Amino acid sequence: MNRLLAFSAGAVAVAALAAGCGSSSSSSSSSSPTPSAATSAAGLHTANSQYGEILVNGSGRTLYLLTADAGTTSNCYGECASIWPPDTQVNAPASGQADASKVGSTPRNDSSSQVTYNGHPVYTYAQDAKPGDVNGQGLNTFGGTWWVLDAHGNPVTTVPSPSGGSSGGGGY
Repeated sequence: MNRLLAFSAGAVAVAALAAGCGSSSSSSSSSSPTPSAATSAAGLHTANSQYGEILVNGSGRTLYLLTADAGTTSNCYGECASIWPPDTQVNAPASGQADASKVGSTPRNDSSSQVTYNGHPVYTYAQDAKPGDVNGQGLNTFGGTWWVLDAHGNPVTTVPSPSGGSSGGGGY
């Protein structure tokens, strides 16, 4: 009897695991992406935005580069890093159109490591309240300009249109 219960419990566990892993979220809607647990665990990936396919972190937050950075060396510390937090999810594999071979890390002066993509340190923006926000695009602060990155790790240098327009967009 105990063997039968153990087998039944094991079969239920395997079925639950298969159901969780086998879900296919192949939605390609243009609404704000809410990353699934599988996407969040995947690390860097791309998402569709008003600027095309851009790089986002495992939480779906938009990633930016700062033009004032020199190669893989970050120049964003103190007040800058409180507004533009460095992405520190090091060793997270890339998925989707992001290229895992372009993911790296660079040491910071506080002994932490920062994620790099295509040789650029990457950051989130504190004013991006949710996945899909791109409020930092084109801002000129802390000695440089902040740009979202495309799937290849290149800056997307399209500036947002002035507010007051009727585009209605506001994210992905």
